[in-house]
Amino acid sequence: MPRVSAAVIDLSELDRNTLEKLLKRKSTPQPMALRAKIILRAAKRESHGEIARALGVSVEMSRVWRRRWLELAVRDVAIAERLQDASRPGAPMTFTLEQITQLYAMACDPPEKYARPISHWSSRELADALVKQGIVASISERHVGRLLKEADLKPHQSGYWLNPPPTLSSKPRLKLAAPSTLRPKNGQSKEK
Repeated sequence: MPRVSAAVIDLSELDRNTLEKLLKRKSTPQPMALRAKIILRAAKRESHGEIARALGVSVEMSRVWRRRWLELAVRDVAIAERLQDASRPGAPMTFTLEQITQLYAMACDPPEKYARPISHWSSRELADALVKQGIVASISERHVGRLLKEADLKPHQSGYWLNPPPTLSSKPRLKLAAPSTLRPKNGQSKEK
């Protein structure tokens, strides 16, 4: 069976210079630099196997980036964008960052502020309050718990609302030692 040769990449002088500049910059992410090296070698008519051996990557990786470069070059996509990762499959975010931030703010506020007859928040109470406030259409208490765990917030364990920090008008909790206890006894010196 005859071997099919790899697709030819013809780089303009501008494209070649841009790729070489990307390689020379210290701020270029390493995956992007590796992809630029693959494209530059492919433009020199190297095979997938030669590129893979020279750069320590798989033959499949060489194929993927050569094919992706050619597909995106036809659509006139910028060079830096051609070297970016493709978007990953998966569900889009269910909640916006603003909604998540509002959840965190609510978890840090006392429940009384939201007319809740409880002393501290639970995941169930927070989920219910988020829906009643109109912040989200629906959210499970498990998801609230996961979001709080990611942020390392534990409103159910916090004693802040039960014991607020001391103010100037409140009594100090620690008493200072009386001056007489600080003096040495029976003429003994402090130094030993």
